[in-house]
Amino acid sequence: MKKQKRNLQNRAYVRGYRAGMAGRSKALSNQYQQQSRPEWLAGWREGREDMWDGLSPVAGTHKTIAH
Repeated sequence: MKKQKRNLQNRAYVRGYRAGMAGRSKALSNQYQQQSRPEWLAGWREGREDMWDGLSPVAGTHKTIAH
């Protein structure tokens, strides 16, 4: 658990992916610092693509673990 918290870029990516899968706006990326924002946006884009392709949120969650 502690190791996950230290990797801020991966954490930002996963949160962005989840936001994309939920159909949330990419304006939420403003909550992240400059160094984590690109990772969040990359996750958001991939999450949106997966949502449009019909991937379920549960399958998407398992996909982000591998990233």
